[in-house]
Amino acid sequence: MKVQKVLLQSDVHLKSDKTPVTVADYGSQAIVSFVLEKELSTEPFSLVAEEDSGDLRMESGQEILHRITKLVNDTLVIEESYTVATLSSEDVLRAIDSGKSEGGSSGRHWVLDPIDGTKGFLRGDQYAIALALLDEGKVVLGVLACPNLPLASIGTNNKHSSESSNEKVGCLFSAKVGEGTFMHSLDGSSLIKVHVSDIENPEEASFFESFEAAHTSHDLSSAIAKVKLGVKAPPIRIDSQAKYGALSRGDGAIYLRLPCKGYREKIWDHAAGSIVVTEAGGVVTDVAGNPLDFSKGEHLDRDTGIIVTNRKLMPSLLKAVRESIQEKVSPM
Repeated sequence: MKVQKVLLQSDVHLKSDKTPVTVADYGSQAIVSFVLEKELSTEPFSLVAEEDSGDLRMESGQEILHRITKLVNDTLVIEESYTVATLSSEDVLRAIDSGKSEGGSSGRHWVLDPIDGTKGFLRGDQYAIALALLDEGKVVLGVLACPNLPLASIGTNNKHSSESSNEKVGCLFSAKVGEGTFMHSLDGSSLIKVHVSDIENPEEASFFESFEAAHTSHDLSSAIAKVKLGVKAPPIRIDSQAKYGALSRGDGAIYLRLPCKGYREKIWDHAAGSIVVTEAGGVVTDVAGNPLDFSKGEHLDRDTGIIVTNRKLMPSLLKAVRESIQEKVSPM
């Protein structure tokens, strides 16, 4: 949050795949990794995370590394929970690189996206810090922090807002298998159990999609929503897994992510969000209706797309998606 408020051009650079990364991405990963290792010092530690320190170890990365190191130390001092000696740049690099695990179907693996929705972060819009725990390939725990998401609904069903929450911004969603999903305010002043929308009629549903067109086919999503399902409301386009959080509390009823052919989803883009929704009573599948498989390493096993909704809407939504994809593949 501190970085976003005073973001400098020097805080941002492009990775080899031309995607942006900021000092906040690196700093977030370093802090989460450092804290997890400290808290879980008595057990084997495995973290699958998005960033690595390669660029920071180069001569051209020294200035940004210095800024990251200062941010990490400043944050740990403010938090006060971790009275540690000042971390060196090498300590920070080591913490970032703790996220090099490849995950898999055996053992326990933490999965982290230190800033999901970096482009939204750069615009001053929505982003999320997404952390999940895999146990034998299954997501059993998820935490989704959304610093710019209002506590009040951003959808048409404003069922959980109140006068006291209307102006509050900053939510943290947490979910554990069998225990439901809870929404916390970032200042710790409120905690409520949330549930997905119970809308049955697709025409009354509102739907989320990615802000960035590179991540999904907006045209296909629109055709499915308007033509196949008769959805009247325009799509709510926001960045990051904040969509999963908003859907888990009933702000909208549908989230479609239908990437262009060849795009492979990373597990850290969906692990935390998926359990936040399923524990709130929702359903998360690929376009064939299968549960997402997080046991194959860094990538989800398939590249067909993702459907998120409630149990009542899933049959009609699944049918509409299948028909639309088939029509796109085999036009009349």
